Amino acid sequence: MKTLWQRIEKLMTAVTFAEAGEHETAREIMREEEKTDRPRPAKRPDRTLRASSPGQ
Repeated sequence: MKTLWQRIEKLMTAVTFAEAGEHETAREIMREEEKTDRPRPAKRPDRTLRASSPGQ
C-alpha cells in the first residue's frame, strides 16, 4: 500500500504536467494511480440491532 506522501507526490506530478499543457501525460499518471490502488472491499450489509420484547 502506498503511503499518503507517495500518493500526494504522484498527484502533484500530474498537476505539474497539466499546468505545463501536457494534459494527456497528467491523465496517464492519474490512470496509473487508479490501476495500482487496492480494490475496495464490498460494503457489508447493515445489521439492525433490536431490543427483545419483555416476554422473551
